[in-house]
Amino acid sequence: MILDNSNVTSPCNRSCTLDARGDVCLGCLRTIQEILTWAGMSDAQRRRLMADLDRRREARGMAPS
Repeated sequence: MILDNSNVTSPCNRSCTLDARGDVCLGCLRTIQEILTWAGMSDAQRRRLMADLDRRREARGMAPS
C-alpha cells in the first residue's frame, strides 16, 4: 500500500491488471476513474471508497483488506 499526506492508505497493492473490459484493476478492485481521482479525494471520500472495496472483495470471495 502507498502512503501520501492523507490519513487513508491507498489500496494499491502493485498488482495492477485490468479486467477484460479494461475498466477495473483486479489488484485493488478500483475503477480507472477511482484510481485517477484518488489523489484529489478527501479522507472521508477515501474511507467510503475503502468500505466499498471491502464489499467488492467480499462479493468476489476475496479477503477484505
